Amino acid sequence: MYSVNSVKEIQDLNPFIVVGCGGGGEKFSNLEGVEAVGFIDDDERKQGKQFCGHIISDSLDKCLAQTSAKSLVIMLPIGAEGTALKYAVQAIDSGLNVVTSFRSLSVTDNPSLIKFAENKNVVIKEISPRLDVVEKFAGIAPEKSCEILPKISYTPRAPVIFVGGTSQECGKRTTTKKLGIAAMERGLTPAIISTDEMGLEEPTDFNFRAGSLSAMDVPAAILAAIKYVEEEKSPDIIFIEGQSSLTEKGNPHPRGLSAAILIGAAPDAVIVGHRPNHPYREPRGIDEEIKAIESLEPTKVVGLSINLRNAELDVDVDYFESQFDLPVEDVYTNGASKLLDAILDYLEE
Repeated sequence: MYSVNSVKEIQDLNPFIVVGCGGGGEKFSNLEGVEAVGFIDDDERKQGKQFCGHIISDSLDKCLAQTSAKSLVIMLPIGAEGTALKYAVQAIDSGLNVVTSFRSLSVTDNPSLIKFAENKNVVIKEISPRLDVVEKFAGIAPEKSCEILPKISYTPRAPVIFVGGTSQECGKRTTTKKLGIAAMERGLTPAIISTDEMGLEEPTDFNFRAGSLSAMDVPAAILAAIKYVEEEKSPDIIFIEGQSSLTEKGNPHPRGLSAAILIGAAPDAVIVGHRPNHPYREPRGIDEEIKAIESLEPTKVVGLSINLRNAELDVDVDYFESQFDLPVEDVYTNGASKLLDAILDYLEE
């Protein structure tokens, strides 16, 4: 009833004042048949600057005095629900129609706004995630959007190392743990973040299942985890366990998760794990994974962790070093000291 299904449903609400001068605000103002006559943003760095042909204001009252707007659209990010609610109430009280987005302020979660709008004889609508459409073609969908974490900006003080792999079950968790042990043996203070519910072994600092989050939330969760562990522990180096692979053929569904963790980590260096002759997966291989990682993020793969258990192939560490010209270690047999050397040497460069 309150969800926008087509741009035609909001064209008769023109002209609009847009709250939120970011990607959402620009997208809305560029919709066919939409007339945006004013823009508001609480960020003082944006106020007074031009945006989509208008000067960004700091208040709704000023925009109302300078325009003939009939409606307000709220295009704020997750985490700004308080600000969105403030503008919605102010707009409805001023006799404006309101269009919001599920990221800014869910109409269905705020029934009092619906009653308020009805009492003021104005329209309130929501640009929803259209999960009804997902349910139509997939047969099932969550009741509401899974994207809930606010986005953060943070620059780590310690170097961040991402442990990726060519497939699932190739040794990423063990490699991350062994790197932490090797760092402690050198007198360093490592932080080990596991992104899997099975990351229960010491010296892992904490674990969470990144796959339980939306792909949009995973980078924010990784960055928030880095910030948290630096505030709690002040580590010298941070190791982050990846999930799945960017290139595995046998199970493509988690590839987006692997990319999201890598993007959130924004690592200074990467170790790639590989399991030769994997009995359950179809990895494209080390070359393809390295290309994918270094294409997705401005980082460098500096070493390989090889899981030779049940390999049933005539290969060893020396074989992989000659093939890929990188330091290689079987962490199950020898630990990760050699890989840590490769990381530290690269960071010194």
